[in-house]
Amino acid sequence: MIRKRSLVRRSASVAAAGAAALILAACGGGDSDSSAGHDGHNAASSSAPASASASASQGQHNAADVAFAKGMVPHHRQAVEMADLAPSRAQSAEVKKLAADIKKAQDPEIKILSGWLTSWGEEVPAEGAMDHSMHDMGGMMTEEQMTELENASGKAFDTAFMGMMIKHHEGAVEMAETEQSDGAYAPAKKMAGEIITSQSAEIEQMNHLLGKD
Repeated sequence: MIRKRSLVRRSASVAAAGAAALILAACGGGDSDSSAGHDGHNAASSSAPASASASASQGQHNAADVAFAKGMVPHHRQAVEMADLAPSRAQSAEVKKLAADIKKAQDPEIKILSGWLTSWGEEVPAEGAMDHSMHDMGGMMTEEQMTELENASGKAFDTAFMGMMIKHHEGAVEMAETEQSDGAYAPAKKMAGEIITSQSAEIEQMNHLLGKD
């Protein structure tokens, strides 16, 4: 009986010590969080493992960033689709090189934009899905215009391609400028700046080739 009582006493003391440790741990956690202050998020995101970094980054983007990524994915896809027509249809070597440059720049950006949307818990626009409202936004081509481009060849293709791509690029630049002014996600704003620089230069080049400068 004496041994039994001492075992009960020992179990109770162990349980009490465990409870005290839990309380201390909880208090300690609160103190470390409060001491981090407004820098706590940055510290967490820099030291967090890759699996946690996506959730940490959710506080760094806003609705403008989502709109930019969701709009730019199908926009870039169409530019790549247009560029893919050039090797077999274009007459001008400059147009063929321009199309290759467009594809080389925009293909990787589609993957990056899609990755951002996924990490933010947003849907990536489906391949081939075309919202009709997009035809009036961002210089997107209609199905009829794309068919016209597909059916053209030689100099006629070069002229049509550059005319359409100038409008397409102007739309992208406008979308990128909106992202730079309204967005919050630093990598998206950086990409927007790169789009403005590269596509403005290509607009100038195409206007020169069309004799419009």
